[in-house]
Amino acid sequence: MRILLVVEGTNDIEFLRRISGLLHAHDPSLPHLADMEQQGTLIFIPFGGGHVRAWMHRLAPLGKPEFHLYDHELPPETDHRREAAEAINRRTHCQAVLTGKRSLENYLHPEAIRTAGEIEVDFDDFDAAAEMVAQQLHLRSLVETPWELLSRRARNRLTHRAKRWLNTKVADQMTVDLLRERDTEGEIASWLKAIGRLADGQ
Repeated sequence: MRILLVVEGTNDIEFLRRISGLLHAHDPSLPHLADMEQQGTLIFIPFGGGHVRAWMHRLAPLGKPEFHLYDHELPPETDHRREAAEAINRRTHCQAVLTGKRSLENYLHPEAIRTAGEIEVDFDDFDAAAEMVAQQLHLRSLVETPWELLSRRARNRLTHRAKRWLNTKVADQMTVDLLRERDTEGEIASWLKAIGRLADGQ
């Protein structure tokens, strides 16, 4: 059965493709989302951020199983996302979860970042990880303007570029052991198990 996997953006898709592949190689019972996508049994739907409430029932007319994954973010946005997830979880063959950490980037290990780009950065579960990495990348550039004096638009552009790098190059450097250190509760594996169950019609 084809399942719709609703995420916030293309960076989340890149992360999930890579990390599901990593975990599948270690535990074949967990689905490899990129393989499912190629086989046509899974469709990623990036909604581009914004109001998650708009997606509570938008896909219902298709009659397909849905799995929604939302970044936790920070209050009060967290509450809006939790309310949307609760509404989705009341629908048949649908499940929505909020990440336990602020965003998917917070599941990446500083060691993988160091390996990918020789950047020393450490962050906790609710730090703006992508922005912190963007600042470090900016420090290494030849631009003399301090990060604090950059326009908001420039900082956003650099942060978006850092997010893309984190969810591709850095995610490729993750290992099962590094992931266990960052995801001590096994959240990501639990998402994959839920996706597998929904895809099997359970």
